[in-house]
Amino acid sequence: MIDIPRELAASQEKFNGEAGRAFIAGLPELTAHFLDHWDLSLDGPPMHGVSALVLPVVRGDGMPAVLKLQVLDEESAGEPVALRAWGGDGAVRLLDHDEFTGTMLLERLDETRMLAHVPHAHEAVVTIAELLAHLTSFQAPPGLRSLGDIARGMLDRTPRALARIPDPEARRLVSDCAAALREVADEPGDRLLHWDLHDENVLASDRAPWLAIDPKPLAGDPGFELWPALDNRYDPEDILWRFDAMTDILALDRARAHAWTLARLLQNTLWDIEDGRPVDDAQLEIARRLGRAGTRASRRGR
Repeated sequence: MIDIPRELAASQEKFNGEAGRAFIAGLPELTAHFLDHWDLSLDGPPMHGVSALVLPVVRGDGMPAVLKLQVLDEESAGEPVALRAWGGDGAVRLLDHDEFTGTMLLERLDETRMLAHVPHAHEAVVTIAELLAHLTSFQAPPGLRSLGDIARGMLDRTPRALARIPDPEARRLVSDCAAALREVADEPGDRLLHWDLHDENVLASDRAPWLAIDPKPLAGDPGFELWPALDNRYDPEDILWRFDAMTDILALDRARAHAWTLARLLQNTLWDIEDGRPVDDAQLEIARRLGRAGTRASRRGR
């Protein structure tokens, strides 16, 4: 028997509706199946994010691991593909995977030693940048979602979204983000992107100081990876330092990185508007501050 966290059940209902309720209802049976199938024993209380149940387990050979059960969708289908490509180099190691359900057996990291617990934001930003520099050095394997497709979809949705923004300045900033995306959309890149490397998705391990977990992988330009580290521990006065530090460590072209970061802000804003939420003020402020970085990048390129 396992206890299903109420927060997980609520988020599945909110985001996946009937499919989410069916997933939650089937979790006890699904868990029992994989405990038996992979010869696992439960070894602690369940953990969860927005979409997955994570169970500490021990394999029959005594090795600690975690069993990750999640709804199989476009995002989660790419996770084992990316983890296999990285092979434990900079990211959590994939031990086994069931393609039909998306269930994964992963090495166990130390969930009590999270990058979010590091007291200095600059240290956390540098760590994320160094991890991204390594992870995005891999070419994306076939079969992943393409940033090019995502970019075209965002541009198609932008006119309808702009019509739903009442504030003229907010509408201008969102329009500027779309304009920046148009400049780079035809060259979306081919690197293996994590897409969601914020400071709660970086854990410590005995075999490496820090490892990435929970990718939502894409094939694309590394400039699309910067936003989470700009938004973590939000500090508007720190945005340009973070942007400069990350583009330096990843050796990115600043103008392209600026455009792809504004594209990421556009993606978040489209989700807010389409879900009936107001445009987030912090997102708008990041766009304002990055506008200055874009101006500086353009001057350097002359």
